[in-house]
Amino acid sequence: MKEKISARKVVYVALLAALVYVATMISFPLLGSKVRLANPVSLLGSLLMGPLFGGLASGLGSLIYDIQTGYGFESIITFVSKFAMAWVAGAIAFSGGRQADDHKRNVIACTAGAWTYVALYMLKTFIFQRFVYGYPADAVWATMLSKFPASAINAVAAMVIAPIFYTALRPALKSTGQLDAMRPA
Repeated sequence: MKEKISARKVVYVALLAALVYVATMISFPLLGSKVRLANPVSLLGSLLMGPLFGGLASGLGSLIYDIQTGYGFESIITFVSKFAMAWVAGAIAFSGGRQADDHKRNVIACTAGAWTYVALYMLKTFIFQRFVYGYPADAVWATMLSKFPASAINAVAAMVIAPIFYTALRPALKSTGQLDAMRPA
């Protein structure tokens, strides 16, 4: 199905991308890790706009943040992994003709999206450590084990926070007609 792209939808993508960018800078400590709000906002975007436009907003906001903070080539990988996270969540929330209107399904969608990101982040870590930097396998696994707890904490936070944000925002956006304008055609 071909998606209609209106000027309004482009503005929504840009606004959500800006929110993802800003949310990337916001973090708080939890269990010895830092929880960043970028993933919950990315998942929120997928619940609001569906897989394609939610994915674009997530990917673009994270890409721009990475470029501005000097990550270079890795920013492309960030775009792909953040897009994939939001796309998976949006695809589940909007499957079967649904419009992200089932809270249980939204929680499942956010869970799948958050863990998709963790899997892709771990894969990126493995590939870079092993094949780009040439570290021995035992050092690579040690690095991955050290990064997994923070990634898992961020995933759990995202899959809890995003559906709560969505449930809070949905009535106001629905009553003004903005939610329908954001949705896939």
